[in-house]
This record gives sequence, structure tokens and C-alpha cells, in this order.
Amino acid sequence: MKIVIIEDEELVAEDLYITLQRIDPEIQLQAILSSVSEAVEYFSSHSRPDLIFSDIQLGDGLSLEIYQQLEIDVPIIFCTAYDNYAIEAFQSSGIDYVLKPYDKMSIERAIQKFLNLKTVLAKDILQQYETVKQTLESYRLKESGTFMIRYRDRLLPVSLDRIAMFYLEDEVNHILLFSGKTYLIPETLEETEKQVNQTFFRANRQFLINRSSLQEAVEYFPRKMKLVMTFSFDKEIIVSREKKPKLIKWLNNNL
Repeated sequence: MKIVIIEDEELVAEDLYITLQRIDPEIQLQAILSSVSEAVEYFSSHSRPDLIFSDIQLGDGLSLEIYQQLEIDVPIIFCTAYDNYAIEAFQSSGIDYVLKPYDKMSIERAIQKFLNLKTVLAKDILQQYETVKQTLESYRLKESGTFMIRYRDRLLPVSLDRIAMFYLEDEVNHILLFSGKTYLIPETLEETEKQVNQTFFRANRQFLINRSSLQEAVEYFPRKMKLVMTFSFDKEIIVSREKKPKLIKWLNNNL
């Protein structure tokens, strides 16, 4: 079996190849490619391997851009540091993925899936390119600590540390800034929760709050908790007894 590894970290690529050799000494390394441009140039003039192991994010862009530019009818196994939420868009393609840091067992599982699904081609991934791109963009926003607000005909990037809370009122979702400004947002709280980081907590179906906006949590009958904000707020925010342990854990993780 001939393989190509697309990975911009040399040590990671070498470690992957060593792991593959331990699984099957007959595996031949055809090339290690470290960028989108290098991969495009390589595949434009070389024969195709049997299998590609590919990181998603390379120094000069997403590896999926390679398969947009070239027709590569080779199955791909993605090796990525993103968790299941970031790569769920790949699952229906039939191509497997391996999470970093990976181990021998996960690589073996991926190889076995490849052997069982040889007819799955890399072009199936192209149909999901836009979905993957949007998912990764959502991750970039989360990592950068930014939330996009649609205001009239503009998109306003707002730092998460400026946001006191998101809340639902009269079936409409709002975003409240520490400055006191309020904006309407089209996203549901479920969608919003996926776009913010761990400094936010879903208190109940109505409120998603920033840790910095919470002054204290007090016991509330029966076995619930009432959240007191650092600013004047005329609505009660109650955490159910079922969610109370999650609240305490969140507070401990965000001291």
C-alpha cells in the first residue's frame, strides 16, 4: 500500500509513518507534503497513492483546498486536533478520521475502515467542503473570542468578554452587552452556545450567561440556585437542581 502524508509538522508526520510501519511493514511512504501549494504541485505531476493521511489546517490554508483544485480519486483519512463537533461533517462521507494525539489503535481502526471502504473516493469529501469550511470558521470565531452580531445591514464582531449574557424573551433571542446595549439575534440559544467558549454557562432554557456577569449564586427553594448579576437585572435566573452540579463545576473551572 502506497500512502501520502499531508502534514505541516515534520515530527508529527514522521511519527505517523512510524506508527503505520508498525501496523503494516508493507506500507510504503510515497511523500510527505507540508502545504496546500506543495500538495497541488505534487499531485499535478505524480502518480496517485492508495491512501492519503491528511491534516485539515496547513500553514497556507485548508487541505480541502487541494481537492477543490484537483480531482484526486483517493480515499482520505483526516488526522486532526479538532474534536467530534469540528469534524462531524466528514462522517457521512465514509472516510475516517483520527484525533490528535492519536495512538496505534486509532490508526489501525482507520486503516481497517479504508480496507472495508475502498470504493469511497475523495470526491465525496468535496460535496461537504462548504459545510466543513463553515464549521471550521465557527471554531475560529470561538477560539478568537468573537461573536458576530447582525445589525441592520452590517456584521459587528463583538469580543465575548463584552457580552454579559444571551437571553430569550417573548420567543426572541437577545444579546446584552456590559455597556447596557441590547441587540436581537437570529440564532437560537442552542446555536449560540456552540459559538461561545467555556466562560459562558447555559443556566436554563432562557439564559446563557458570562462568568464575569455573575456576582454570586445563592441557594433557592427547593434545592435550586438563584443567580445574582453584577448589574441591575429585573429577571430572575434560576438554575434547576438537576443542573446545579454543572453550575458548581463551571464555577470551579472559571474562578
